[in-house]
Amino acid sequence: MTKSIILNHQEITHKTRRIAFQILESNSETDEIILAGIHGNGFVFSQHLKSHLEEISDLKITLCELILDKKNPLSKITSSLQKEDYQNKNLILVDDVLNSGKTLIYGVKHFLEVPLTSFKTVVLVDRSHKKYPIKADFKGISLSTSLQEHIEVDFSNKTNSIAYLC
Repeated sequence: MTKSIILNHQEITHKTRRIAFQILESNSETDEIILAGIHGNGFVFSQHLKSHLEEISDLKITLCELILDKKNPLSKITSSLQKEDYQNKNLILVDDVLNSGKTLIYGVKHFLEVPLTSFKTVVLVDRSHKKYPIKADFKGISLSTSLQEHIEVDFSNKTNSIAYLC
């Protein structure tokens, strides 16, 4: 299997910072937001976003990890925050890649059990193969791929993150 780099570390950093500015702009009326990263790369990406947001704003940023089984999203979904911690707040659901939309839509469902002030979604890469009616409000890159291709984001090296097309 050949891997083609679609985003190098510098490009990921640039796109993450741009998304942070967009989040800040869309949350100008609040002093706190919740970044809920989907377990794995979504949570790592939310940590990167938090770092950039803290550099450019005085917003209180609370991280939340959403734990769900991507292969069986109907199984129990849990988060690192209690419902009271994000109730009536601005919440942003974060994942690395939007493929079919299944993971994001079940993540949205989890958070809609309580009233929120606003709800947005963020992805680094939007593949445009949606099977579910969900979109990314903020995205680093939109990429049309074939169904046989796969996007892999590697955050394992903090100084050399890379997104591949496989």
